[in-house]
Amino acid sequence: MPTRQPTERAYLVGAELKRRREGFSVQDSLAELGQLVRTAGADVVGQSIQKMDRVNPATFIGRGKLDEIVALRPELAFDLLVFDEELHPNQQREIEDAFGPQDIKVLDRTALILDIFAQHARTKEGALQVELAQYEYRLPRLTRMWTHLARQAGGAAARGGTGGVGLRGPGERQLELDRREIRTRIAHLKREIEDVRTHRREYRRKRRKEGIAVVAIVGYTNAGKSTLLNTLCGSDVLAENKLFATLDPTTRRVKLPSGSEVLFTDTVGFIQKLPTELVAAFRATLEEIAEADVLLHVLDITHPNMREQERAVQETLEQIGAGGKPMVVALNKADKSLAIAESIKSPWVVREGGPENDSGAVRISALTGAGIGDLLKRVEEVLGENLVDMAVRVPFDANDLVALFHQRGIVEREEYTEKGTLIQGKIAARLVPQFAGYELTRRQTNSPG
Repeated sequence: MPTRQPTERAYLVGAELKRRREGFSVQDSLAELGQLVRTAGADVVGQSIQKMDRVNPATFIGRGKLDEIVALRPELAFDLLVFDEELHPNQQREIEDAFGPQDIKVLDRTALILDIFAQHARTKEGALQVELAQYEYRLPRLTRMWTHLARQAGGAAARGGTGGVGLRGPGERQLELDRREIRTRIAHLKREIEDVRTHRREYRRKRRKEGIAVVAIVGYTNAGKSTLLNTLCGSDVLAENKLFATLDPTTRRVKLPSGSEVLFTDTVGFIQKLPTELVAAFRATLEEIAEADVLLHVLDITHPNMREQERAVQETLEQIGAGGKPMVVALNKADKSLAIAESIKSPWVVREGGPENDSGAVRISALTGAGIGDLLKRVEEVLGENLVDMAVRVPFDANDLVALFHQRGIVEREEYTEKGTLIQGKIAARLVPQFAGYELTRRQTNSPG
């Protein structure tokens, strides 16, 4: 039997700046970092927080604090040192050097999230996007190879002796070859991902022509988005109590109370300090959110950092160009007890009963199905805010448009005339162009939400 590899042991490091920006406290952010480490498959054996005025340009934390952590290693026997912020390549190198000849792996939050994404990418599209993000992250960090070569030469290269002269050329040539190879791979990945984007754009164009509305489920990682999609349509999307359990987008048809069908798309969960490399690499996937008709924002109402999580999601939505879209808010995990939910200071009013406040938020349990009917009604209301009153006379040779009005609109009156079928009713604003030349009147029934 193969020997099982021992679980790696991680030590966490956070920094509390005096001028801290609004959001998670350093303690809460480190707790989340610990969840990320466990999701990646390692154990957390300890943590340190450094209070400081500004980041140390050489070692991120102060040299004294770094020496304290180095001294703890024999006792705690950690293999990983994980920082809660992104490290510059030179900082990572200096931190590794502080441990001397001891073998230590230094990671930052970005590298950790990229590792988790690599584990959870189950489709070719997801794997391509993760690989691109990893290469974009690693390219500026290739200079660490030079330190490795210097150590192999017994330090002569670092001291600038003859050994350094002899190694400097081949080392830098190898470094340049590696950079060139990675840049070539990055260009290839970008071409493949652009093909994915083109395919998705064509799919969305066909979808718009059919007139079916799209609701994108968004939210903080582990808020219950995949569980909600499973409950809405009885699907089997992977839903685990882990951060980033699902990575690849999943789309399913769901019937609304009126009987009309819409597409619900479950997308990758967001997180604070989401790596910019991931946002850029996952553009093809995140465009599904930007192109949706309505966003369904799932919030874990029992989480003590719900407001901070909501803010992180809103910031990411702004970043990808989806900040102003119509939105329905689902306050999830109500099954965990109303008392827990009411104990949280949140911007939402929480009571027994369903939709209850000015924001139109709906309290649900994606696990048990409680409140799902109210949620679908609210989604239908928001979708309906973009309906327009319309009267059209459709020629008999364009009966596909009559069928479209019946399938995607609300027919209030229908009459057959010599010149074609006269229809009066309401239809989504996005479908109006398909009736160009046949419309008699048009009036928006509500202002967009």
